[in-house]
Amino acid sequence: MAGSAQDNDEEITGINVTPLVDIVLVLLIIFMVTANFIVRETVEVDLPRAANGGETVQGLVNVVLDKEGKFYFDGTQVTEVELTQKVAEAVAKDKDTRAIISADQSIAYGQVMRLIDTVKGQGIAKFALNIEKDVAPAPRG
Repeated sequence: MAGSAQDNDEEITGINVTPLVDIVLVLLIIFMVTANFIVRETVEVDLPRAANGGETVQGLVNVVLDKEGKFYFDGTQVTEVELTQKVAEAVAKDKDTRAIISADQSIAYGQVMRLIDTVKGQGIAKFALNIEKDVAPAPRG
């Protein structure tokens, strides 16, 4: 019996990595599928204040409507006609241009919708409404 125990002691000559590869591929598929379900917090539209646009990123424009009803395109004040032209120029340069729309919370809903229609009418299909999140929820009751 003692001799048979020594016969079973063989050197391990290789490591089977097939289970490791299988697990990595399954995790990769899971991450790819769930990446589409990430929730973006662009639902709220109540802004305490409007910020004039910042630097322009390729394919991204900032459109702002302040509390006096003035339009800004990437930080520069423009008229509504100029805004339409600038948005059209941005779309002509890059068909996948996106917009970030900011409006002061005191602006009437109709004016904000007109701004959204202006942006969408020039070919920007993807846009986000800029919001400012509350740091602490207001007490109720």
